[in-house]
Amino acid sequence: MQRVRSLSRFPRSARRAFTLIEVLLVLAILGVIAAMVVPQFFGRQEQASIDATAVSIKGIEQALKLYQLDHNGAFPTTNDGLQVLVTAPDGDAKWKGPYLEELPKDAWGKPFQYQYPPQHNTAAKKPDIWSGGLDQSNNTADDITNWSKPQ
Repeated sequence: MQRVRSLSRFPRSARRAFTLIEVLLVLAILGVIAAMVVPQFFGRQEQASIDATAVSIKGIEQALKLYQLDHNGAFPTTNDGLQVLVTAPDGDAKWKGPYLEELPKDAWGKPFQYQYPPQHNTAAKKPDIWSGGLDQSNNTADDITNWSKPQ
């Protein structure tokens, strides 16, 4: 039977392990890389959310145009809201929807705001549609609207 040698008898160069300094050096390098990459990732994520919300607004606008065609040029009022794009209001014989399968939400999971007659799109004569953005507060710098370009 062959006897197993203990590790202490092998020379240090023959051991296959990392020293504490090597491990700390690798962790420091990973930390530097993460510090450079993570902020850029979050910046791109925020812009992706803004872009997705703007695309959803465009989709709602298209559905509203179909509704408008069926209703002799009339958009739903603020009181009617966007729900008329999904379910027919009582007594509306002109409704040929659904114009959307379901009402989309903004990238932060909140419903879109809607106003007609418009306050901002008066020249274009189309409804105002907007999201409060990340802070979910209206009339702030991060709002995503159909009357101004997203930032």
